[in-house]
Amino acid sequence: MARSALLNVMVSAAIKAGKSLSRDFNEVENLQVSRKGPADFVSKADLRAEQIVFDELRKARPTYAFLMEEGGEVAGTDGQHTWIIDPLDGTTNFLHGIPLFAVAIALQRGDEIVASVIYNPVMDELFTAEKGGGAWLADHKRLRVANRRHLSDAVVSTGIKTQGTSNDTLQLRQLATVNPAVAGIRRGGSISIDMAWLAAGRLDALWEAGLKPWDVAPGLLLVKEAGGLVSDFAGQPGSVWNGQIVAGNEALQGALLKSLRTIQ
Repeated sequence: MARSALLNVMVSAAIKAGKSLSRDFNEVENLQVSRKGPADFVSKADLRAEQIVFDELRKARPTYAFLMEEGGEVAGTDGQHTWIIDPLDGTTNFLHGIPLFAVAIALQRGDEIVASVIYNPVMDELFTAEKGGGAWLADHKRLRVANRRHLSDAVVSTGIKTQGTSNDTLQLRQLATVNPAVAGIRRGGSISIDMAWLAAGRLDALWEAGLKPWDVAPGLLLVKEAGGLVSDFAGQPGSVWNGQIVAGNEALQGALLKSLRTIQ
């Protein structure tokens, strides 16, 4: 795969931030951590990684806007491009020594996501996608979603939120409905990695709600470029803004969506 100049910039930023996270991950017990909500931690490592990504992208494309998990919105001047950044997706995993976390970056042009990078520094796995150019692992392996056709054969991922969120009871009802219909349910703790693994065929389908734009944007393009379908719970096209995703190949996405739509 030949990367564009823009994708090269994104990959460089993600790898540089990933190296910083790897160093901090090795000393996770010494990190100074503050709480910003139920099971939603922010650490110095998180903020440091975001600053690295911001500095690298701002240096390369100074007119582009930013939407970041920690730093919020930073206006741009070109009016067309926005970097959407989650510098540490899977913070709770990170702080507990679980090596499933990622630097996740997407580029939005107008209303479309046109480039994505998801990088797990511990596993040294780099997932990339550009609109019309396919989804890739490490530049040499083109990704395709799995071809299983029946939910009974599928391993499905979801996010199980913590106590105190408005979706608690709905999620429990969804789990009770989906669990008997599938081969297994996984909860990885990083939606970016879940979507990258879906694109790679490691997972067969996924659903989740209560998501933010930086949770959805990087993985959204990867799944689409790997031949998958993404919608919200109402069956409308997947969006970074509505906070819901149901994704998989055509057969499984449709079957999972049908099952979820029976749950009130």
